[in-house]
Amino acid sequence: MTPSPSVGPGNPDNPSQHAPLPQRHEPHLRVERMSLAASLALADDGEAPFAALGYGTPHGVAWMPTVNARVLSDGGAMADVWHASGARIESGTTGIARWRTDGHWLLGAIDLDESAEKQGLAELAHRAYRDLFKTLDQAGTPHLQRIWNYLPQINADGGGLERYRQFNLGRQEAFLEAGRAAFEGAPAACALGIHQGALSIRFLAGQRAPLPVENPRQVSAYRYPETYGPRSPTFSRAALADIGGGSIALFISGTASIVGHETVHHGDVQEQTRETLRNLQAVVEAANARCSAKFSLSALDSVVYVRHPSDTATVRAIIEETLGSDAPMARHAVYLEADICRSDLLVEIEAHAVAAGQLRA
Repeated sequence: MTPSPSVGPGNPDNPSQHAPLPQRHEPHLRVERMSLAASLALADDGEAPFAALGYGTPHGVAWMPTVNARVLSDGGAMADVWHASGARIESGTTGIARWRTDGHWLLGAIDLDESAEKQGLAELAHRAYRDLFKTLDQAGTPHLQRIWNYLPQINADGGGLERYRQFNLGRQEAFLEAGRAAFEGAPAACALGIHQGALSIRFLAGQRAPLPVENPRQVSAYRYPETYGPRSPTFSRAALADIGGGSIALFISGTASIVGHETVHHGDVQEQTRETLRNLQAVVEAANARCSAKFSLSALDSVVYVRHPSDTATVRAIIEETLGSDAPMARHAVYLEADICRSDLLVEIEAHAVAAGQLRA
C-alpha cells in the first residue's frame, strides 16, 4: 500500500481560502494499491472487498473489473482496491452495466464488444453512458466521482472521423440527454486506447457531488476548439471528493504534454514526460487551493500509460529524476501499454491520492 500523502492545516489568514464545508458523518471509502496476489487474498474468507480496479488482472473476478492493457511494470499485475464502510455490499446489473454498492458508494463496469454489437463507436458510447446514468439513478448514487474509459484503436479512422472523436460524440450526447454536466462540473476521467478487447468503462459514484478542478496551464477540455472534433471531450482535469472519515480524495484525469490546447514536444518522450509532470503539479496546486488537505505530486498513486513499450525505462527515469527514486509516485506507479487520445502524444499519467482534510465552499 502506498503511504498516505503528507497533510497539513489550511491557512485561515489567506483570503483566497474559504471556510471548510461542514463535516458529515457518512460511510467512508478508502483505497489501497496492492499486488494481484495480495488483493485476491482479501476474498479468501469468502467476503470480497467492496470493489477494485485491476491492471493486468484476470477477467473472471466479479468484484475486480480489469483494464485490458499490457502491464509494463516490473511488479506485474496490480489492483486499486476500494474498501467501503457500509454494512452490506450488494451487486447487480442495469442494462449492460455491472455494479457493486454499499448504498452510498458504487463502482460499476461496462464492456461492449463492437464486433458482436454491430454498431459504430459513437452509438456504443451513447448506449454505454445511457445505461451508466440509469445505474446511478436506480442505485441512488447520483454523483459521478471518476470515470475510466478504454477503447480499442483510439487513434484509428472510423469512417471519416477518428475513433476518439466518435467516442466523444456519443459520450457528450448521453450527458446532455441525461441532463448531466457536460462542461463545467463534468467528472474527472481518462480515455485510453487499448490494443484488443471491448469498449470498457469503469466508474465510481457517490451521494455527494465532487468539486471539479481545472489546470491553469491548459484550456479546459470541454472548451477545446472545433478542430479537435464535433464534440469536445467531457471531463474536468481533476475532482476533489469527500470520501468520509475526515478524508478527501483527489482524482486527476489523464494528463499529458498539452499547454493551452496544443500538444508540445512532438516526438520527444523525455520532454513530454517532464511537461506532463509540470501539468500534474499545476493540478495538485489548484486542488490544494480548494480544500484544507495538502496533496503533493510525489505522493500520488499513478497509472502511467506509454504508447511505445520501449519508452518505459525512459519515462520511469524522468519520473525518478524529477521526484526522487524513493518518492511514492516513483515506487508505486503502474505502467501500462496504451495509445493516447492524440496520435502525437507518447505518454499520459492519471492519478489519485487521499489526504485528511475538508473541502472548501
